[in-house]
Amino acid sequence: MILQKMLLKTISFKPTIRIVVLLVGLASFNLGNAQEIIDDSKPEIKTTEKKDSITSKTRIKADGVAAVVGDFIVLESDLDREIAQLEAQGADLEGITRCELFGSLLEGKLYAHQAIQDSVIVNELYIQSLVDQQIEGILAQTKGDMQGLLEFYKKDSEQALRDEMYEINKNGYLAQEMQKKVTDEIEVTPEEVRQFFNDIPKEERPRFGTELKVAQIVVIPEVTEDAKKAVIEKLKGFKKDVEENGASFTTKALFYSEDLGSKNNGGLLPTMNRKRPRMVKEFRDVAFNLQEGQISEPFQTDFGYHIIYLEKIRGQEYFVRHILLRPEITQESIAEAKEEIDKVREEIVDGTLTFAEAAFEFSDEKETKYEGGQLTNPKTQDFNFELTKMEPELYAQIQDLKDGEVSPVLQDEDRVNRIKFKILTVTDRIDDHEADFARDYLKIKELALQDKQIEAIAKWQKETIAETYIKINGEYRNCEFQSNWLKTQ
Repeated sequence: MILQKMLLKTISFKPTIRIVVLLVGLASFNLGNAQEIIDDSKPEIKTTEKKDSITSKTRIKADGVAAVVGDFIVLESDLDREIAQLEAQGADLEGITRCELFGSLLEGKLYAHQAIQDSVIVNELYIQSLVDQQIEGILAQTKGDMQGLLEFYKKDSEQALRDEMYEINKNGYLAQEMQKKVTDEIEVTPEEVRQFFNDIPKEERPRFGTELKVAQIVVIPEVTEDAKKAVIEKLKGFKKDVEENGASFTTKALFYSEDLGSKNNGGLLPTMNRKRPRMVKEFRDVAFNLQEGQISEPFQTDFGYHIIYLEKIRGQEYFVRHILLRPEITQESIAEAKEEIDKVREEIVDGTLTFAEAAFEFSDEKETKYEGGQLTNPKTQDFNFELTKMEPELYAQIQDLKDGEVSPVLQDEDRVNRIKFKILTVTDRIDDHEADFARDYLKIKELALQDKQIEAIAKWQKETIAETYIKINGEYRNCEFQSNWLKTQ
């Protein structure tokens, strides 16, 4: 497979598997993507506008069943809603046909159907929390007008709206988990990477843009023992209030937790699985040793101090909420950290220390100090950052630096530290170049892995389509699909 075509296929024909996203305006919330269970009754026929192609004028057509995939259906109107959502997201649909987008809808249904057959577990609390967030987000845009919201979505009650939104999120989740199940365990060997690279004609080998190697030294203000004790005592107070006075753990997380990713869900985290752990080890060790309904004692991770509430256990799945607090940092500690990094920068600039020596001796960032401060690209896992793909914040910090020049002291923050000081330098610069197997091995390995994943998905689809009841109706029978949806082979 030619590399450019492979990458185009990866982008253009990737299954439309997404949790519903709130976009600007009410119309962006796509209720049409709900997976609908088939019953034996004749589907209701609705009148809707339908486009002959993505960019053409519309015509009127009855809204019937366009396709059946296993236990689910695709309505005639679903594709137009999907196109409207993609356009609202700013997607470039030039050159993409209705048949191709319709095929992506079928893929989503196939994944969701097979996920149910394979008993993929859904984190019901997590899905419900998404619905709550979406309702709150829409109401915030409409100044709390629930009745107007129901009229807009043609629903008789708030519960009916919530039920449909729940199905959308649930089946999007199922489809996503099923796709991960197909590709998660795929790996490539060094020999497969070499073969993949050698199979690319020389004139079609990718070019990689200008790349930089960046190093940094980070100094973090120290947290006093008194501040640590204050946080621990506060968490103990939350635990006692819930256990002895019947207070709500969810409410306390909502008001007090400093984990911005979960506080609006009452501290609810994505399902924890013993076989596929995601959280840091300290967190897992505590969570997996709790009983249902139990609240942990305060404990520490790199993110701060936590208490965990284990709501329920279902097989290997743990449903947990947590509250995160981080100790206060004194002005004295902040001033000391700033003074230290100022001194370190002076010693590097005057030649007393090299940047790598200073990183090893003074940097508080464990991930980089033993590598001379070198930053690792999270996408490629090497030290190279392609200039045009660099995170905007990092680019802004190094864009004016010459090779070997040290930046001014910068104040920054991250998920772990609410304040830190750092200096950066560009240690190497590689100009725009054609892919080289040795130098660009990790990037080529990622392309080879993508290629193997595409092949695995294609094989899975072929086998699953053959085993699943599928029926395509009307004009879509004239489509030339990449997958054998019409079962003509």
